[in-house]
Amino acid sequence: MNDQLLALVLFAFVSTFTPGPNNMMLMTSGANIGFARSIPHILGVAMGFGLMVFLVGVGMSGVFTRFPIAHQVLQVLSVLFLLYLAVKIARSKPALETQTYRPMTFFSAMLFQWVNPKGWSMALSAVSLYNPTASLWGLGVITVTFMLINIPCCSSWVYAGKKISQFLKHDHHVRWFNWSMASLLVASTLPMLG
Repeated sequence: MNDQLLALVLFAFVSTFTPGPNNMMLMTSGANIGFARSIPHILGVAMGFGLMVFLVGVGMSGVFTRFPIAHQVLQVLSVLFLLYLAVKIARSKPALETQTYRPMTFFSAMLFQWVNPKGWSMALSAVSLYNPTASLWGLGVITVTFMLINIPCCSSWVYAGKKISQFLKHDHHVRWFNWSMASLLVASTLPMLG
């Protein structure tokens, strides 16, 4: 494995494994509905982010360079959508009691990547750092690397959520957990807005 590919794998691992909107939502899903029902969410994140990286590499970064206001508008819309999701998570009742928690579907998880500020930051960084020649082959390597790395990273957050659920024996524990995850979801976007 050459040095640049190793650096890309390390970047993909660190950026997808560290806390962010996707991981907070995956942990919440694992805690509320378990691992098996969260698999479409995991796959949607992996495929959606891979598609996003590819499309950013093909031309979206040029759009943002040419029209900086487009990036600012996207940031505002992203924050508003994340606040909406945080409210939904915080207001979810314990899954055992009323089944109000609704997991993300494969397609909603794919689409979520487009309003995830951390995702945009990761995609733009990956494309600019690891494909300086803007080759289609290099872009393909970055895309596949992120898709492959995302699956175990996302799975570990769902698994952690499932393990945490063993300690959430009472309704008020689940409500506290959901409020905490909603707060962390909002907090995870703040570094990307600077």
